[in-house]
Amino acid sequence: MPEISGVLTAMATPFADDGSLDSDSARRLARHLVEHGSHGIVVAGSTGESATLNDEEKLQLLRAVLDEVGSEATVIAGTGSNDTRHTVELTQAAADAGAHAALVVTPYYNKPNRAGLLAHYREVNRVGIPIVLYNIPSRVVVNIDPGGLAELGELSNVVAVKQANDSELGPVDGIDVLAGNDNVFSRVLEFGGAGGILVAAHLVGDQMRQMWDAAQDGDMARVGEIDASLAEVYQALSVNNPIPLKAALEMLGLAPGNMRLPMVPADDEQRATVRTALEHAGLLANAA
Repeated sequence: MPEISGVLTAMATPFADDGSLDSDSARRLARHLVEHGSHGIVVAGSTGESATLNDEEKLQLLRAVLDEVGSEATVIAGTGSNDTRHTVELTQAAADAGAHAALVVTPYYNKPNRAGLLAHYREVNRVGIPIVLYNIPSRVVVNIDPGGLAELGELSNVVAVKQANDSELGPVDGIDVLAGNDNVFSRVLEFGGAGGILVAAHLVGDQMRQMWDAAQDGDMARVGEIDASLAEVYQALSVNNPIPLKAALEMLGLAPGNMRLPMVPADDEQRATVRTALEHAGLLANAA
């Protein structure tokens, strides 16, 4: 069973100017993340614009990242959809490609009831790869409450949840909890959670790794101190993710800022907000 803990970065997906997948930039970005604090990488998640990637692109991206850093970091593939059959097929393909685990979002749009959710994840569980649930009711409408998460955690391969419902954030019996939002990473560390699937780690990964290390040493005062220093970065990246992240990556020379419709690049006001946050964090001085 792979180690699914610590600083796990929800990696942005680089696109070339013509809109095609830029695998070379993906490799470079993955390398940067691993060299700057990330224990693992999630590809083709929400931040990775998975909604506009087809299955072959998701697998191409996965293979590129595995080839670049798979021996050094946990690589988790986003494979969830609102179609159980499709989710199973893509999860199996990711497992065959060598993914260490799969991030499987709650089915969206269909609005399944509790029995439907259990049946959905039971089918995905049969693939045999470790599964990280992704509970994000702000995007998918349906919420899995803590009792439902505990029930799903009884499935043999369901090992963790990316909890993006901050109002229900807390320990869950039988399943590891990962922060789904940057601003609650410190809260998860405080109650002994497994870490977080994070966005700001693209930019301040070293500091977020320091938070994790401090928590392992029991130094929660240090965790809080670092967390407070990153609040402006968290806020700047939280509006219309991944628009501001793509702008920041471009400013820092880490990846192209291109996006796929219906997502559009940051406007002047958004870019100014991002630039200010980067400047206050002392990041632009180190830009390529």
